[in-house]
Amino acid sequence: MSAVRRPARARPAAPAPRREASAGSAAILERLRAICLALPEAREKLSHGEPTWFAGGGKVFAMFDDHHHGARHVSVWLPAPPGAQSVLIANDPERFFRPPYLGHRGWVGVVLDGRPRWPFVAELVEQAYRLVAAPRLVARLDER
Repeated sequence: MSAVRRPARARPAAPAPRREASAGSAAILERLRAICLALPEAREKLSHGEPTWFAGGGKVFAMFDDHHHGARHVSVWLPAPPGAQSVLIANDPERFFRPPYLGHRGWVGVVLDGRPRWPFVAELVEQAYRLVAAPRLVARLDER
């Protein structure tokens, strides 16, 4: 009788090293961070290796993408109201895109390298926040 060989255990994959941000992407991140953290009880945490903002202790309203998984641009991913993703992309495909992983849920990617229209980015971030924030947080935002 021959000995039964058990398959070797797979070794856990080492986490991918975090790539240092370029000077350009660091400046973009700081501008985006200021927009996000100006919202009531916004919290920033690393998620999947990138800065991510949460409405209070709740849901994600913005995710930074600094060429994550080989993306072409520095961008922010945002939840969007029904239909907004397709309208934004159709009207300006150089500035907006359907992000991987979350695009099928209506999220929209906003290209931030180049010449973003920061006031419009701030409006989109606030809109994303309003979609996911608890009513008490939206009320605080409306009080401003």
